[in-house]
Parts: sequence; C-alpha cells; structure tokens
Amino acid sequence: MFRALPEEIHDLGRRFEAAGFELALVGGPVRDAVLGRSSADLDFTTSARPEETEAILRGWTHDGAVWDMGREFGTLGGARGGVKVEITTYRTESYDPASRKPQVAFGDTLAGDLSRRDFTVNAMAVRIPSLELVDPFDGLGDLARTVLRTPVGPEQSFTDDPLRMLRAVRFVSQLGFRIEDSTADAIEALAERLSIVSAERVREELVKLMLGAHPRGGLELMVELGLADHVLPELPGLRLEIDEHHHHKDVYEHSLTVLDQAIDLESPRGSGGPCEAPDLVLRMAALMHDVGKPATRRFEPGGAVTFRFHETVGAKMTAKRMRALTFDKDTTKKVARLVELHLRFHGYADAPWTDSAVRRYVTDAGDLLQHLHRLTRADVTTRNRRKARQLALAYDELEARIDHLAEQEEIGRIRPDLDGNRIMEILGMSPGPAVGEAYKHLLDLRMEHGPLGEERAIEELKAWWAARGQE
Repeated sequence: MFRALPEEIHDLGRRFEAAGFELALVGGPVRDAVLGRSSADLDFTTSARPEETEAILRGWTHDGAVWDMGREFGTLGGARGGVKVEITTYRTESYDPASRKPQVAFGDTLAGDLSRRDFTVNAMAVRIPSLELVDPFDGLGDLARTVLRTPVGPEQSFTDDPLRMLRAVRFVSQLGFRIEDSTADAIEALAERLSIVSAERVREELVKLMLGAHPRGGLELMVELGLADHVLPELPGLRLEIDEHHHHKDVYEHSLTVLDQAIDLESPRGSGGPCEAPDLVLRMAALMHDVGKPATRRFEPGGAVTFRFHETVGAKMTAKRMRALTFDKDTTKKVARLVELHLRFHGYADAPWTDSAVRRYVTDAGDLLQHLHRLTRADVTTRNRRKARQLALAYDELEARIDHLAEQEEIGRIRPDLDGNRIMEILGMSPGPAVGEAYKHLLDLRMEHGPLGEERAIEELKAWWAARGQE
C-alpha cells in the first residue's frame, strides 16, 4: 500500500539516507493508508536536526524554497512537483503543570519519537525509502480492534499533553473507534487539566469532532468523561432539563437527536448543494439551539414547564461560548442567528402565515435560509408519528410558498422600491435619521404588500411624509 507513494517521496528518502539520516512517514497518513482512507497530509519525522533537514530540502525542491513551519519545534516543509511535505525532527515534549505551551526537546530514535504520540494507531511509521513498517506499540492490532489506547501509560500521556484527551473523543467521532477502559478512566480523572490548554487548540479539536462522521458519539463521551465541563459546559447543563413537549427524557438527548437529524439533511459531500456535508454552521446550531432552556425554565401553575425566550437567551450564550473558544466572527454570528431563529416556524401549522409573514421569515433568515430550513425540520423529534407528519407537511407548504413568492419577486433580497438617494431626492431632504425612517416605512410596505412599483411607492412616501406634518 505504501509503494504507491509518489516518486518524489522515494527520492527525498534516498537523499536523507545518503546524508546518513533516517526519514519516516508517520502518524495519521500511515493509519489512514492501513484503513484504506486517503490522506492529504504527508507528515514525516527524521533523525536530522532542523538545519540538516533544511539543507536536504533545499536540494530536493525545484526552487530551493523551504517553509519554516515551526523551526523551534523542529518542523520544516517544502514542495516538489505538487507533492508537499512536512518534516519534524525526532522529539519529546511535555507540559509544565502550570503552562499552556509544550516544552520541546529533540530526540534520537524513531521508537522514542513514536512513544510520544497520542495513540497507538498514530504511533506507526514507514521508513523511507525501504518501506519498512515500524509498529512498536501494536497500532495495527488496535486498528483491527478499533480501539484507542496510549503508547505509554495514559496518565503520563495526558499529563504530558492534556489536549490528547479531547483528541481521543475527536477520533471517536472521526473513526467510530472506542476508547480503551484504562485510557477512558485516566481521561475522567485528569479532565480538569484540559483547562490549561489554549482556547485555539481546543477549538481546533472541537471543530474536527463536529465535522466527523459520528459527532454524537464524541460529544457523549465528552460529557461522560467530564471534558465538556471545560469545553462546552452548556452541553452537560442540558441534562435532566425536561423539554416543554415532554417527549424526551431531557433536552440533552433531544439536542443530540436534532444534531443527528440535521446531519441527515445535509447535501451529500461534493454535490455543491446547500449545506453540503459536513456543514459546521448547521451542526453547531443544531447542538446549541436549546442551550438557553436551563436559564429560562419556569414551573407554571398546574405543573406545566415553560422556556420562554430561550431562543434569545440561547443565542447570546452561544455567541459568548464561541467567542471564548476563539471561533471566527462570521461563524459565530451565523450559528447564534440560527439559534435565535429556530422557533420562528412554530405555530405555522396551526395558522398559516400571510405573504407578509413569509417575506419576513425569508428576510430575517437571509443567507441562512437553507440552514434554517434544515434546522427547523431537524428540531422535530416527537415520537407521535401523526404530529411529525403534520409538521413536515406544514413545512413543505411553507417552502412551497417561499418558492412561489420567489418566482414573483426577489424574495431573498427584499428592498424598498425606492433607495435612500431617491427618497432624499423626492422629499428634498439631506442625509439624516428621517431618511432611515422613510426607508423603513417603505420596507414595511414592501413586506406587507409585495412590490409596489415606483409610482405607488412615491405616493406612499409622500403620504407618510405629509402625515408627519412635513408637507
């Protein structure tokens, strides 16, 4: 399986060998090759020190360019013929108990380098150019058993780098593996150490988990082992919070079910369709849509439980958590907005909306309309088949009405029939708050009645202005 490596890689290996150094493909690419999966990464490790690696890379690349990807950590990169490589000197690393940054020292042996890897399935290497497989910790056996186990004692491994605990549940999501019992016990015992890891590194692992094939399994383990308390405390906070429909034992289970159903509604990977799998915004919104419920739970007379305005509270909580995890502003804004909008459809099945209400629904969703369609459908988790069918039919009707209106008007980009410049021209006014008020008035009319046409819009504008006593 490794003979299919590009000739450029074999040539690179021969160059290291001629210079008296070892070079080995290592970690994820080896694991993925054994699993029959493709890997875009080509990560190597070497006995050469960074300055020696640099000299060999300069002779290997066509233009002599070498990328400094972290020289202090021993990592350099280069490319040739479309083949990109990242090469790191054998090393050992660990965390000071009070530090967020790993302490790095270069090592001398491949086996020693592999021993510092997170899990045995990632602690395999293939020597280049001989293609000898090096597997000192039975990573192949663990791959066959689909189990995650640390090469050294799990307590030592997670103390050295606490992020490995989160990486374990990420691999559960990505690969569908299970965590070996003593490894899981160590995670539960050391979960608090995750708090010393930078928010940026935690976010990267959470994103990879959410984009995996089995995110629910990874999230459940995060909660079960105590990691979620330090990553997404809102998630375990949903347990035992009974939802208002009394159809699930708690909102936690409901939220995970909504996540599963949202994933099922993604467009196939590579299709170019809306919400193409894996869609981080949709998945995060599905997971977080009810996080405002614990803070808004109220017990009403007669035993009813309500969660009024939980969507608004949840949107604020979502944005706060995503900012703390250093998500980018655009992703944060989109996920929080979907959380805020996720209840808008409720009640439509009982009293279908006016065209004006449909226009506002589309306008409020904006570019997130396709996400909102899927989130709303995924949020139906009732076990009552008749009710679920009624809700699905009602949403089918709403989408059909949206499509019908879209054929008649640009419903996705609703604007007043007159822009700000035209308003100022007609009313003979200068820029100021009154222009914005006039614009909003015309937008409200547009929402209510559809396109007015310029002539009627001018009449409505003048009538509004006259009513303000400004004739």
